[in-house]
Amino acid sequence: MVIQNNHHQTNRSAIMNVMVSAVHKASRSLIRDFNEIEHLQVSRKGLGDFVSTADYASEKILIAELSRARPEYGFLVEESGEIEGKDPLYRWVIDPLDGTTNFLHGIPHFAISLALQKGKDIVAAIVHNPATDEMFWAEKGGGAFVNQRRLRVSGRRQLSDALIATGIPFGNTGNKSKFIERAAKIMPRTSGMRRMGAAALDLAYVAAGRCEAYFEDGLSPWDIAAGILLVREAGGMVTQIGGGEIKLDSDSIFASCPQLYDDIGDLLG
Repeated sequence: MVIQNNHHQTNRSAIMNVMVSAVHKASRSLIRDFNEIEHLQVSRKGLGDFVSTADYASEKILIAELSRARPEYGFLVEESGEIEGKDPLYRWVIDPLDGTTNFLHGIPHFAISLALQKGKDIVAAIVHNPATDEMFWAEKGGGAFVNQRRLRVSGRRQLSDALIATGIPFGNTGNKSKFIERAAKIMPRTSGMRRMGAAALDLAYVAAGRCEAYFEDGLSPWDIAAGILLVREAGGMVTQIGGGEIKLDSDSIFASCPQLYDDIGDLLG
């Protein structure tokens, strides 16, 4: 019998059901826009940092749906910044479209990232890629899942087998020489590096064991909030590069399966 594993959604809490339903609605809007990509109005926010009508449409839906379900909660959102709620304990941390540049080039690798923060803790998280309909989700203490399947970080033990996800600085962002120095150490020792273009999905892929580690500098809270919980609930480690405790406003992130954390961390310096 293989039935017992099929319907983990019955274990979802009321708050997770609210989140899933809001994300599905916003995802439908993103897919419509993705299919109309050449007609989208796009404004340039800075070199390589685009914002499109799709971003705003997704954000509007998420804020409306979540506000209706939990009117007292605040928001921290990429496009709108901080929206204070009546309940100081809870806030939603949202990236309505992570991987905008992929989206605008017609590459089906982008996501909605939604996390619920309670005090300093992330207690519930979703990263959803509407193009593949993979929904990565986790609740604190309840494990991590993709759709209905339980997630575990990679079991690989050899550095030479490790696949490392990262973000490459572009335009006038980031420390390019630092990145090149790290890449030069990682490339000869591992199975390869990948730059896929959506931080939230990079973290979800570490949680799913698709890559052994992910590192990047200079991210924002909404890029990493949901992914941090996914990796931890799948048995992985998340810190700053160099080992410092990760916070939403940390200027670097390093996520890894535990058995390769030290080896890969040493290469990152």
